[in-house]
Amino acid sequence: MKPFFILIALFYCWIPNWGKSLYPLLPYPQKITYTDKQLVLDKLYLDTTEEISQHWKEWLQNINATLTPAQTDKTIKIKIKGSLPEIPIPSDESYKLSITEKQIEVTATSSTGAYRALQTIQQLTTYAKNNRSYCLPTCEIIDWPAFRIRGFMLDVGRTYISINELKKEIELLSKFKINVFHWHLTENQAWRLESKIYPKLNAPENMTRMPGKYYTLQEAKELVAFCKQRYVTLIPEIDMPGHSAAFVRTFHTDMQSEKGMEILKRLMDEVCETFDVPFIHIGTDEVLFTNPQFVPEMVAYIRNKGKKVISWNPGWKYQTGEIDMTQLWSFRGKAQPGIPAIDSRYHYINHFDTFADLIALYNSRIYNQDMGNEDLAGSILAIWNDRYLQNEKQIVADNNLYAHMLALAERSWRGGGYGYFDEKTNLLRKKDTEIYTQFADFEDRMLWHKTHTFKGEPFPYVRQANVVWRITDAFPNEGDLDRAFPPEQEEKESYLYKGKIYQSHIVYGAGVYLRHVWGELVPGFYPSPEENHTAYATTWIFSPEEQKVGLFLEFQNYSRSESDLAPQQGTWDYKGSRAWLNQQEILPPVWENSHKERSNEIPLTNENATSRPPIQVTLHKGWNKLFLKLPIGKFKTPEVRLVKWMFNAVLVTPDGKKEIDNIIYSPDKTTTTHLSQAQ
Repeated sequence: MKPFFILIALFYCWIPNWGKSLYPLLPYPQKITYTDKQLVLDKLYLDTTEEISQHWKEWLQNINATLTPAQTDKTIKIKIKGSLPEIPIPSDESYKLSITEKQIEVTATSSTGAYRALQTIQQLTTYAKNNRSYCLPTCEIIDWPAFRIRGFMLDVGRTYISINELKKEIELLSKFKINVFHWHLTENQAWRLESKIYPKLNAPENMTRMPGKYYTLQEAKELVAFCKQRYVTLIPEIDMPGHSAAFVRTFHTDMQSEKGMEILKRLMDEVCETFDVPFIHIGTDEVLFTNPQFVPEMVAYIRNKGKKVISWNPGWKYQTGEIDMTQLWSFRGKAQPGIPAIDSRYHYINHFDTFADLIALYNSRIYNQDMGNEDLAGSILAIWNDRYLQNEKQIVADNNLYAHMLALAERSWRGGGYGYFDEKTNLLRKKDTEIYTQFADFEDRMLWHKTHTFKGEPFPYVRQANVVWRITDAFPNEGDLDRAFPPEQEEKESYLYKGKIYQSHIVYGAGVYLRHVWGELVPGFYPSPEENHTAYATTWIFSPEEQKVGLFLEFQNYSRSESDLAPQQGTWDYKGSRAWLNQQEILPPVWENSHKERSNEIPLTNENATSRPPIQVTLHKGWNKLFLKLPIGKFKTPEVRLVKWMFNAVLVTPDGKKEIDNIIYSPDKTTTTHLSQAQ
């Protein structure tokens, strides 16, 4: 893979119109002013400390700039100051950046801030064909993070992920100022961290999934060092006293017993010695506490070894001073005054779909606050691998990891948002709004990075801000999922059915939840969705020519935490969903899984659209009608625990890697206001 800044430079031989953003800066800086000139990066003198200089020297070397031993007329000057008066939040990641025709000047609050400035500079680096040199735009930037924790969590206790894959993900996401990797190392299925004291913990017979797969202590140390080089904090989690069946299988005792605590303390000696990190996460979630001394004693033991301790909430109930930080999970997690909190509520991307949830995430304030404070540290997105997925690329693709993390990267760095995840701002209902324009601008920058920074990596997301649907009110089907309603006979904005008017409404996006996976907790398209109803969604697509394209289509996104059964052959789902393009029905794929009993140990195959080729269809020249029938029976079925009343539909290239650029989506083919989308 080419270095990140060279990829940017090769693309920017000219500057496209990014709307708000002249460059694909992500996260976008807090304050930036361009001054319409350039600094040519040919011969430069670097004026900084040895600690800071390494990364800057690597950057200059990779853009073929000459680093001069003595001062020249062009200088990179990096200064560290204890504070910057322009920064509203104290942070060691803050920086000021001034680029003139002769100088790059960085003033940062620490070496971390200087590194964050370099990440921004790398995204600003362009290549000038006229003088065959890399260059930077002259500008002034004042930048700081709204939240001090911006991270992602991988559950490797259930499903082992190779060290090389972990490093690649950390490396890529660190370029976007993601600064925490949360490593969930132990679970019921396996204890994935080597123990030299108790090697039986890692024995294959004590693992129920991927037996024999674990990380050596040396690998753990190397990963800590790898993170530190990228100014990322690694947080290891040893879950206790719950999620500990692997421990019980090995030692034949509960963690909360006297014997269990003695063993666990020796294990924590090993963990604390291995991990040169500030925090140890101890879990404490989803467990019946039988020993009231267990958690206080383990927290005190780990603190005495010089570590701070993080715990899930809900979990053990702490008072101020009894824990160093809590991580909030599910909708029930609550921040407590005096205890810093990490918001992971509604942030389990193993339940997210590819499109709709990304809009909700990008629009969502963190814990419904514009910026962090002493009690609100930030946010971590989590992937829980309850369902076995042995293919690492499939884990990344099905969870749409990179797109979701870039949404969090921008929101957690810039702060703000337009509501919380469980508010009505999680849909794009109108185009002429700030919510829409801000999301579309972010999407442009993210898709540039998909093509360049993440080239070759699983990144199933495609442009969706230009996709627009007309969706009807839901008709009562009385449990008959095949029942036909007036939209199947004619297309109108409203329908009279059995004496009642059924309206239709406009919404933007490739994915729409009519009822969210978490039901009434998170609003969907319908404010009060009911069982046994049928909805219809229509979009018209204008194509300037006849062309063969792909169709990304699904009606049930399979969560990576569920044992749900694949649909029956010949059906899209257990709801009776159907689709037509130009009145020709689009048939479902052949499902690879055919088992009849639910199991988390049978891997997902092609249930999700991200794990199968797009459907090959032909667009006629002119207008094409994509029509979806969306029935719902019960919200919970024997085959699927969390029934998602939803759809994902967007036209893509035949290989599925990119959206189709030369088409126009319209809620009806007479609409002309959308023509500008294709220009």
